[in-house]
Amino acid sequence: MTYSEKLWQEANALLPGGVNSPVRAFRGVGGTPFFTQRAKGSRLWDVDGNEYIDYVLSWGPMILGHAHPKVMQAVIDAAREGTSFGTPNPREIRLARLVCEAFPGIQKVRFVNSGTEATMSAIRLARGFTKRDKIVKFEGCYHGHADSLLVKAGSGAATFDVPDSAGVPADFARNTLTLPLNDLAALDTVNWSEIAGVIIEPVPANMGLIPLRLEFLQKLRKVTQNAGALLIMDEVMSGFRVAKGGAQELYGVTGDLTTLGKIIGGGLPVGAFGGRADVMDHLAPLGAVYQAGTLSGNPLAMAAGVATLEQLFAGDSYRTLEQKTATLCDEWKKIVPGYHTRVGSKFCSFFTNTPVVDYATAKTSDTKRYGVFFHQMLKHGVYLAPSQFEVGFMSLAHTTEDIEATLRAAREAIKAL
Repeated sequence: MTYSEKLWQEANALLPGGVNSPVRAFRGVGGTPFFTQRAKGSRLWDVDGNEYIDYVLSWGPMILGHAHPKVMQAVIDAAREGTSFGTPNPREIRLARLVCEAFPGIQKVRFVNSGTEATMSAIRLARGFTKRDKIVKFEGCYHGHADSLLVKAGSGAATFDVPDSAGVPADFARNTLTLPLNDLAALDTVNWSEIAGVIIEPVPANMGLIPLRLEFLQKLRKVTQNAGALLIMDEVMSGFRVAKGGAQELYGVTGDLTTLGKIIGGGLPVGAFGGRADVMDHLAPLGAVYQAGTLSGNPLAMAAGVATLEQLFAGDSYRTLEQKTATLCDEWKKIVPGYHTRVGSKFCSFFTNTPVVDYATAKTSDTKRYGVFFHQMLKHGVYLAPSQFEVGFMSLAHTTEDIEATLRAAREAIKAL
């Protein structure tokens, strides 16, 4: 029995399902998850001493690579001064300035502790600002585990649906309208004057990576603007990864509110939501929409975020990331059969021959085949997402040698299929 297998037995006795976040349990690919001992650059090492080239990168935030020396030093320096104050601290201002300068649509920002908290708070703010109750989300888009967002994709062009999780009251779901992704006609089925806000991943990446049609995003911006409904861009995963100004810079479509996470914490727990000043000023203590958090603006997370963004914004980081990811993906799709997508430094391979444009087509993927491929890649020292419906990430720490080793592993792994 390996040490990971022993730890897995102990974890299952103490933690529900053995994990603190479901996808880590490897249910999507089968087998026993490995336990990580340490990470550096583009690599992970498990407790049994196995080394992996990592394309999960803590689900995206390690864009500089693991344990980047400047980020580590910033956290150490901050920790020497205390780990939490419960008062304002100067690092909040520095990180807020970096965020606002990168995203023209963000005039004011509030820091929270996770992407879920950011999306939950943004929706509450949209409802408070518009004095409307209903929200719109899109099938297959994941915005965290807040009650009003855990709603199944509905059938037809537009349906109010049932909760996607036990413990969520049906009344919550009745105020959540689900629409199919990339469907322009579906947008015409909504009475937008009743809608407080619509939330969308401008780079959907929680059913695999599905690029949006630009005309779809543009029409969504137009119909919400005309009706006074707020457009909430969920850039928790795409913010600072697909471009400096996120998907909104990439596509030229700006939301009223934006949610952020992942990278702005440099690997520490953090989230944020921001947007138009007139909307943000409805938050307490200025307005009637209450939102609070004892650890919000935590000095360690702020320090890690500042160090990460300052390093990321220096030099040609985004051009380098684009080149690295393109180099991998251009060769990868010649080796691995399926439907392949990429936006910036995010990429995905669907194990299907059907073009993937929405949640329904994503579900045509052969998940068992992906599971076999995943374990073969792991056997050859490459860690991909342990689910067909997650995505891969590139970091600045990945080298040409890493990419070549990954492609060699893929050639070997595909033989097992």
